[in-house]
Amino acid sequence: MDHRYFMGKALAQARSALDRGEFPVGCVIVHENEIIAFGAREGTAGEGVNETDHAEMVALRRLDALGPQVSRDRLTLYCTMEPCLMCFGAILIAGIGAVVWAYEDAMGGGTGCDRSTLPPLYRDRRITIVPRVLRRESLALFQSFFRNPANSYWAGSLLARYTLAQAAGD
Repeated sequence: MDHRYFMGKALAQARSALDRGEFPVGCVIVHENEIIAFGAREGTAGEGVNETDHAEMVALRRLDALGPQVSRDRLTLYCTMEPCLMCFGAILIAGIGAVVWAYEDAMGGGTGCDRSTLPPLYRDRRITIVPRVLRRESLALFQSFFRNPANSYWAGSLLARYTLAQAAGD
């Protein structure tokens, strides 16, 4: 698989979210070099914040709508930010075979958690994690989001401070 190519497609989803004033997370799910589901973060622009419409959850709902036509362990999910615990749990339950992410979630990333202490549903799932693919490009989107005073989502948070402290070339 061409991780850079498919992460580029996830970044396009993230740019679309950013253009709508949403937190710039994008996701694509790939089967045999074909994108079969996609999603972008929703529910962060405006007054009310929705904490369940993460890009991964949107893409997983679209995947579910396709029915059981593909072997889930042969799917790769690409996301512009490391999945949080909620999303990582859903990815594990869905049986996705691999996750490729671009930018680390310094505040809530879930892919590095110690699964050995979790119940079997989560602990025993086999999954490949590939971090930091096109990290710089993803970082630029998050920095753009946090630099815009119109965006209040996670403003001043650990994630915002960490992101804004990163050099552009990191």
